[in-house]
Amino acid sequence: MLTLDVMKRIQLTTRPKGQMLAGWILRANYTLPQTRTRIRIENFDRMPSPDHRVYIAMNHTDKFNYWPLQVQLWRERNEFTATWAKGKYYNHGFSRGFLTSTNNIPTPSRGYLITTDAVSVLNRPPCDELYRLLRHATQEGWEDSRLLEDAKAAGLERDMLHLLKTPRNILGLDFDPFKHSLVERHRELFRQMMDLFVDLNMQAFELGLRVVVFPEGTRSITLGTGKPGLAQMALRTQATILPIGSNGCEGAYPGNNPFSRGGSVLYRIGEPLTPNKELAPFQVDAPYRPFTDEAHQYSDKFDAVTDLVMKRIADLVDPHYLAGTSSAVEGTERFV
Repeated sequence: MLTLDVMKRIQLTTRPKGQMLAGWILRANYTLPQTRTRIRIENFDRMPSPDHRVYIAMNHTDKFNYWPLQVQLWRERNEFTATWAKGKYYNHGFSRGFLTSTNNIPTPSRGYLITTDAVSVLNRPPCDELYRLLRHATQEGWEDSRLLEDAKAAGLERDMLHLLKTPRNILGLDFDPFKHSLVERHRELFRQMMDLFVDLNMQAFELGLRVVVFPEGTRSITLGTGKPGLAQMALRTQATILPIGSNGCEGAYPGNNPFSRGGSVLYRIGEPLTPNKELAPFQVDAPYRPFTDEAHQYSDKFDAVTDLVMKRIADLVDPHYLAGTSSAVEGTERFV
């Protein structure tokens, strides 16, 4: 699981051994004619130097569509990246070890914390209505009594009582129903994890790493709606956002196999959105903790930056990525 201890143990490096080992194992994908993945990058000169804080914002068409970009950065500039990864990918030891060794930064969303905790007590993900109640309560800081009353009204009293009355460790934070409010423990867990998340992003920048982010928050061949997390972090860290359109990678990596089928991948790099120019109208003067209550008051600015980033990405992808409906996964399935 993604626990507080797991996040505290993560150490990013300028030359991640996992990325280098994976590149060596998968080298046939970029050399042998029958499996070769041909990589093209338009406007590579727009990539800011490593001494800038840079978030790479890319559409997420498939599970591995940032790998060829990493390969090309390594080949041409001997440079590496860090990448935001969902909390659920840290649930198993092998994948957790791989992600840690390849400079991934776990993103502990509220949804992941709520769903993982519910599974530990109920042995299944919460139903949509139970999840909605728990999420709203933790966002708004409800009393546990109000949460229980709303659960009763929705016919979910039994499940809610299990959650409210079962002593346990919630991803590194002890919960004793005689001492603690469940809502407040969840809020405190989220605050602590977000502090560690911000620290890891700053660590990446200090090491000269660019941080890859998929603003849609999920995979979809059709470009979907962006989430405000990238905007919150970019404004908080005074970082540049570099939009990149990924084209063709889903043909090379159509499933869960990290070995490419071959083909052509084209990355189009857009103009950087810098803190003192394009992002200047949206800057927040006061310090804030991203993703928490104190950041909510700036949501209009975060939404405006998100819309700007997604429009830039839309200009960098081929037309078929803009047609149809997004296949983004919804509900608690996103977190398990």
